[in-house]
Amino acid sequence: MYRVRLSKRAIKDADRLPDPTWQRVLEDLRVLRETPRPRDSLKLKGREGLYRLRVGDYRILYDIDDASQEIVILRIQHRREAYRDF
Repeated sequence: MYRVRLSKRAIKDADRLPDPTWQRVLEDLRVLRETPRPRDSLKLKGREGLYRLRVGDYRILYDIDDASQEIVILRIQHRREAYRDF
């Protein structure tokens, strides 16, 4: 089982989410603990280990460290803003 950790930016993003969306994100984070690369995730090009998971109109951008079995959630943003920093 992997450990899921939210970055400071992801925590700020989570604070801004509508409550129903946050509940859906939490469900997907629980799934990530068991399956870090679910079928609906996508590996992003240009950065090693960076994945994207869709939650409605929002995207969870995360990094997987298999050696330490840790998933770091980098951003949780609306799809129009999610890829601007990367």
